[in-house]
Amino acid sequence: MRINRSNSEPGSQQTAPQARQAAPKPQQTAPQAAPKAKVPPKPAPQPKRKAYDAELDDDYEEEPRRKRRFPFGCLILLVILAAVGFGAYKVMQFYSEIDGQGNLGPEQTITIEQGSSVAGIAAQLKEAGVIQYDWLFKEYVKYSGKAGGIQYGDFTLRSGMDYNEIINVISQETRRPTANITIPEGTTAVGVAQIFVDNGLVDSVDTFLACANGADGSDFSQYSFWNEIPDNGRLMKCEGYLFPETYNVYADEDVYYYVDTLYAEFDKKTAELADTIAAKGTSLDDVVKLASFIQEEAGLEAEDARVSACFHNRLESSDLLWAEHKLESNACSYIMQDVENNYLWNSPTAEYYGWPEAGAIPEEVLNVYDTYRISGLPAGPISCPGYAAIEAALNPDQEYIDEGYFFFVTGHPDTDVAGQYFYAKTADEHAVNVEKAGWA
Repeated sequence: MRINRSNSEPGSQQTAPQARQAAPKPQQTAPQAAPKAKVPPKPAPQPKRKAYDAELDDDYEEEPRRKRRFPFGCLILLVILAAVGFGAYKVMQFYSEIDGQGNLGPEQTITIEQGSSVAGIAAQLKEAGVIQYDWLFKEYVKYSGKAGGIQYGDFTLRSGMDYNEIINVISQETRRPTANITIPEGTTAVGVAQIFVDNGLVDSVDTFLACANGADGSDFSQYSFWNEIPDNGRLMKCEGYLFPETYNVYADEDVYYYVDTLYAEFDKKTAELADTIAAKGTSLDDVVKLASFIQEEAGLEAEDARVSACFHNRLESSDLLWAEHKLESNACSYIMQDVENNYLWNSPTAEYYGWPEAGAIPEEVLNVYDTYRISGLPAGPISCPGYAAIEAALNPDQEYIDEGYFFFVTGHPDTDVAGQYFYAKTADEHAVNVEKAGWA
């Protein structure tokens, strides 16, 4: 509440508007003879002013200012414009990629392998820097309908080329020369090397074997089986692992490529056997060793499991007659008979090492390979077995194991029982079978 203080007498009260108006001073005029009584002038009209209650006036002064709201609409518009702008920029990049970027990079040779997918080729081109967007190239090839024309081989490409030009280049008939190589089951490592030499792919048997055995510094440690082959006095590390198969290979590659192709096939074919091998408590190397004997001795895939059973009984039987657990296979012994395919006597390996023309097979070799002299398996395989023989080595015929068969013989090729198999439990029974088979 505002209070006006004036010179009024105490107790006199005036209203607020009147209190703000000072009493008019009397005008002094010159003395007149007979002053007339004057009517006091009316006070000047005061402008009307809205009276505020003091409490309301205080509230008006203390009312806070209203805050300005953030323009979210403008922000959303800016985001949309930025997204549209960025999208337009990327679309321009994609079109530039498809139509070529003008500045071409240096020439480079891109090798497309036979059977490569469009996605694989696109990834390969991106990795080489020929294109930037592998997914875009893949979709372009797909919707252009040109995927079926892409070839395999060596192609010269440059970064900055437009997509149509790239597709035209890799659709040209520039295939590399190839060769079909067949490796029969039971071929020795020396024999495998000779096949590549005979086909003009490798210059010598020594060159092939030096690579396959790692003697020239070649590294095949990418394969677990290679790392697990023991250094135990075996003749060749590669023996048994050059997988027999028919291959279509490039005819202008180096020796490492050919050896690696065979090792890769072995690794692929035997990978599924790992659990079975572990369950049986053996090693892949021992399986390959036994399989190489089954391959040489059985001859027919249908007999692999029965021959395997006979060998398993010899190696593992508790029979006192087989207490030494000798394999006793003519395929690897010092028995000089031309009719025998003997690893030490008349195989390509024997010829490669000069046995026995050099005078005699070294004793250190016989001590680790002659299966009539040593117990258990020899130091290494005696050939490269096929998958069926490897599988039979792991899964012998259980009935023949339980019945106790130890011997087998095949019919002489010049008799009417050629190709037939005769199995026996005792040496006497085997002697009778040998006669039946036409060998006595």
